Amino acid sequence: MIDLRRLRILRAVAHYGTVTAAANALHFTPSAASQQIRQLGRELDVTLLEPDGRGVRLTPAARTLLDHADAIHTRWEQAEAEMRGLGTEPSGLLRVAAFPMAVSRLLAPMAAALTAEHPRLDVRVLEAEPGECLDLLFRGGIDVTVIEAAPGAPPVTDARFDQVPLLDDVFDLVVSDRHRLAQRTSVALAETAAESWVLPPSGTTCHSHTMTVCAAVGFTPDGSHQALAWGSVASLVAHGLGVALIPRMADISPDLPVTRIPLEGPYVPARKLLTCIREGSRQNPAVAAARTELQRLAATATATATAPAAVAAIA
Repeated sequence: MIDLRRLRILRAVAHYGTVTAAANALHFTPSAASQQIRQLGRELDVTLLEPDGRGVRLTPAARTLLDHADAIHTRWEQAEAEMRGLGTEPSGLLRVAAFPMAVSRLLAPMAAALTAEHPRLDVRVLEAEPGECLDLLFRGGIDVTVIEAAPGAPPVTDARFDQVPLLDDVFDLVVSDRHRLAQRTSVALAETAAESWVLPPSGTTCHSHTMTVCAAVGFTPDGSHQALAWGSVASLVAHGLGVALIPRMADISPDLPVTRIPLEGPYVPARKLLTCIREGSRQNPAVAAARTELQRLAATATATATAPAAVAAIA
């Protein structure tokens, strides 16, 4: 009989990429984690880890075993919901997390709505970066997260997660009220080729969106200034230091003298947001209620995108 705790360690190694990182996440020492995986390999008479430079990598046998381990974990999620007798009324603890904008626009109103409608449900909200949210979801620290389809995110075919499209957060051109384009109802991005730009920092997904769409219309933006928070980006724009692409759902203070202008043409960037849960947990009434409420909020989110709220950070 396979020890499921050892399968859990192997899954963690595959998720985190190293034995040390997996051991830290599961509160093991690296040597203890390695020993458990070696023991699992001996039980199955296969090698699960092999040297790879200074580290190790999963063998083909380990990859095959992981497919079964993911399936077992999915069935366990289903069994846990049934055995707890959750019924149809959302109740108990529901832990949700997301990056800052998704918390302010989606998770906060979702938590308020669910708490009001289901008094036996205890919703806990956590603000965290996307990578941390996925790590927490993987190891059972949260139940629902909102992520962006971006490099580094799990593909929709990842058997560990159940992902559903939520909304497309379209980028607008944001300029100072005194800018030559401020009175336009729409603008082609190519018209901004000679402008100074305020860019998100290199390495963020929003920086990639901006660089990719500008390249698609034939120019590289001159990023004289960079800022991490959308409020800071908008402030630099307001002072005439450049133009910027800012997601429609990002919060910008109404006191700033800036104008949002929709882009026209074939190249309009958007952040594609999804809800993400562990595979097998969608039958949990609390998780299902959260997803339903998020879909409702997503349907109206862009309509209220310019309402004043706190500054959101770039994911």
